[in-house]
Amino acid sequence: MKTVTLAGQTVPAIGIGTWHMGDDPQTRASEIATIQAGLASGARVIDTAEMYGSGRAESLVGEALQGVDRQQVFLISKVLPENASRDRMQRSVEASLQRLGTDYLDLYLYHWRGNVPLAETVSELQRLQDQGLVKAWGVSNFDVADLDELWALPQGPNAQANEDLYHLGSRGLDYAVLPWQRQHQLPLIAYSPVAQGDAWGQHLTTNPVVRQLAEKYQVSIYQILLAWVIRHDQVLAIPQTSSVAHMRQNLAAGDLTLSAADLTALDGQYPAPTHKLPLDVI
Repeated sequence: MKTVTLAGQTVPAIGIGTWHMGDDPQTRASEIATIQAGLASGARVIDTAEMYGSGRAESLVGEALQGVDRQQVFLISKVLPENASRDRMQRSVEASLQRLGTDYLDLYLYHWRGNVPLAETVSELQRLQDQGLVKAWGVSNFDVADLDELWALPQGPNAQANEDLYHLGSRGLDYAVLPWQRQHQLPLIAYSPVAQGDAWGQHLTTNPVVRQLAEKYQVSIYQILLAWVIRHDQVLAIPQTSSVAHMRQNLAAGDLTLSAADLTALDGQYPAPTHKLPLDVI
């Protein structure tokens, strides 16, 4: 099982994403069962946010974690830009903690940049860490210029992760962001690592090379896509699923290593960028 060091903890390179979960009462029981099955199968990281369902995803995670050893879970949540200020962030994190049924977060991310000065947001994130409400903090949807600005702040290099959109059909990070993060030893959390099942028309699941590799290794197409995302060291993928079977398949992708020839074949279908691209955000 491939691992990532995140905020000083070693965790499996496949985690549990929760975007779009908690919205439908009819699927709540299956979503809770899926999260619990993921933890039972070795997952440790759960990624959520106050934005997801206006707190409903956090409440769902809190219910799923009842009776689970908190020390065995690496819990990530995120603060909205409008709440990332000196006046509002503490209220936000306390509300998230209440919904999650815990007294601390392992990692608290600034969800995306807004109008609050970055220095103020970073200062407040650091204050929450010093207070013990969060063990570590980081950022999300940051491009290279944002990361440079962050690192120029006195407390900026205390950031422990950046979470960006990254999958085989969206490779803009390969040009500048991933090299920057490797140089600065900042882990990447890859959201939507299987492109939400071809939601944006990249046709990843019907691509003949992807399908051939799935047949070669006798795994699912999504396992190939996840193995590609975590081919780099210090990249954590957080796919979302409401299916216990898919959850177990996702986690098994952490044991799959694609060969150099496999990666070359995928590059031929989805080439790495040769120039800087705008940061993909959904």
